[in-house]
Amino acid sequence: MDDIRKMVAPGRRALLAGAATLAGTAAGLGPARAQAPAGGTVKVGLLVPLSGLYARFGQLMRMGAELGVRHVNEQGGVPALGGAKLELLLFDAGDSTEKAKNAAQRMVADHPDLVACSGAYLSSFTLSATEVTERAELPMLTLSYSDLITSRGFRYVFQTSARAGDQAKGALPIMLDLAQQATGKRPETVAILTDNTASSLSFVQPVRDGAAGFGLRIVMDETFTPPLSDATQLIQKVRTARPDMMVMPITVISDVKLLVEKMNEFGLGRGRVPTIGAGIAMAQSDLLQNIRPAQLEGFITVVGNWDAKGQEAMIEEFKRASGEPWMGQNSIATYGDIWIMRDALQKAGRADRRAVAEALRSIDITEGAALYYPGRRVKFDATGLRENAPPVVVQWQNNRPVTVYPRDSATAELFWLKR
Repeated sequence: MDDIRKMVAPGRRALLAGAATLAGTAAGLGPARAQAPAGGTVKVGLLVPLSGLYARFGQLMRMGAELGVRHVNEQGGVPALGGAKLELLLFDAGDSTEKAKNAAQRMVADHPDLVACSGAYLSSFTLSATEVTERAELPMLTLSYSDLITSRGFRYVFQTSARAGDQAKGALPIMLDLAQQATGKRPETVAILTDNTASSLSFVQPVRDGAAGFGLRIVMDETFTPPLSDATQLIQKVRTARPDMMVMPITVISDVKLLVEKMNEFGLGRGRVPTIGAGIAMAQSDLLQNIRPAQLEGFITVVGNWDAKGQEAMIEEFKRASGEPWMGQNSIATYGDIWIMRDALQKAGRADRRAVAEALRSIDITEGAALYYPGRRVKFDATGLRENAPPVVVQWQNNRPVTVYPRDSATAELFWLKR
């Protein structure tokens, strides 16, 4: 799986990346100001967990980035730089904020010619690593959700997803309206069960602050530190609270397994307590190895990106090459990040990190790299947040997670099971 680049079929490459090749012209990226020697390389980085508790997520991000580099290079590299090719450097963020920060420090110290990077999966890691990349004036693209990432006044961090708080604010009314359509009654009570990672806490905060405005009464609010060793007491509290719905953002796959199995054991699964998560862990393919997929039917999670309508050819190639059953947000987002870097280099006209950052601040594209992000537009505001990035709602249906919102990306209809 790691050597995904050797497995890409040449006949499909032109079809998959052709639109992105046009990004330098059709998307209005502007003329080149300088040109690197033909055949040269430009270094870009990927800082993700490749060891420890979150390594699986980092491996998926690596596969997406490697496929992106492969496609960029086979479609002519960066024309404004004489066809220069991209070279991907990998950095292990490990399993703690300290390790992520140390990896970022090694990255900027050992590779002063790096022009941009992507990472670092967990929001806590991203917050730590960007303290380093900001000082080094190294642009960093991230899918991480925490609201704090682009609220610190940084100029070299670019958040491609909707922030966790915005995801919750956007997704919750959709869920409530759907529940009313399906059952004739809006949910009146909600339980909150969350881990204490930065993105999860950002997701639940709008629910805590605005429950009354949604007509909801919070009947349970529990926070835990991952990973769990046992979920019995937590799910007993859910059963006692008897909520109409539950908000449950979880970041560790083993925790999802424990919680979902315990919910099913206590008769709360399969829609009996409609559950809304946040993040990739509740839609990760590894769950299929550890839990019966029927137990996940109806579970919902809100993410920053997912496989979507219009990406079928690229997704099918990724699945054949990697052996993965679907292409989730981690792989798609890093694939898209590579194309954003290419488009920024094309606009900048030189392989310089400050010039690339300036290009990212002014880039506005609706083709090429934009095809791999919900909303189909890449434009960053003054804080580095991608403008108008919508939440993506994914639901387990027929043994796999599918995109059900936004409408132009959806591959299935979202449903709300009657209790």
